[in-house]
Parts: sequence; structure tokens; C-alpha cells
Amino acid sequence: VPTIIAGKYVEEMANVPGYYPAQIAAKAKQVGPIIQSTAGKAYKAGVKIAFGTDAAVYPHGRNAGEFAYMVEAGMPPMFVLQAATTHAAELLKKSKDLGSIEAGKLADVIAVDGNPLDDIKRMQKVAFVMKDGVVYRQDGHSTGP
Repeated sequence: VPTIIAGKYVEEMANVPGYYPAQIAAKAKQVGPIIQSTAGKAYKAGVKIAFGTDAAVYPHGRNAGEFAYMVEAGMPPMFVLQAATTHAAELLKKSKDLGSIEAGKLADVIAVDGNPLDDIKRMQKVAFVMKDGVVYRQDGHSTGP
């Protein structure tokens, strides 16, 4: 679970004067590229990879940026989508209930406009959210309970 976005955010904030002490800022500027490069090498070496974000490291709502960072690291868009679904369910030992759309599994899905295989950044603009079979957001508007 590479969590490239955490390293990228730390690197980004290291460029903000005074955000980190100088010694920490210097190290933080090195971390982002190393994490992304290592993730790409791991993929090429056949390491099992699941999607994750260390979401508490950066502002809420930026999690989907991880999709683009993983693609930039050399992972194909389909693999990255699988990392967020089937691979993550396998890692959590929850494949029986999660990770794919099948009868008997939890109906937790999102949809985006267009094909994310053509542009993985589409994953950053969710048009539809369903949790436990209930639609909560559609076209950016709340619909659920």
C-alpha cells in the first residue's frame, strides 16, 4: 500500500516557508519522489499492491489523487482500479463481501462521468455514491438519508 499521496503532500508542504523546521523540510522534499519511484519499481517487480492513502496526513477530500500518482508511477489505470477494489479486499481478507460487484456482496459503489481508463483523474470527480444499496450522492447532490 504505497500511499504516494502522503509523500507528495509532505513534499508540497516542505516548500511552504516555515511550515516545517529546516531539517524536516529538507528530508520531506526528498520523500515524495522516492515513495512514487519505489511504488513504480514494486509494481514492475510484481509486488502485490493495494490502494491506500494515509488520509490523515493531508486535507480531507484529496484521497482520489492517489489514482493519478499510481498511474504516474507506471501502473496501468486498470491495475490501479483493481488495487482500490479487488486487491484491497484481498489484503483485508474481505473478498467474500467486498472488492467486486457481484450478487451477495455489499453494494458500495461509485461512478464517474466517462471512462477512468482513458483519464484516471476522472476518479477525482465522483458523480454517484451508493453505500449498502442506498444512493447518497448523485450528480454532486445529496440524495440519501
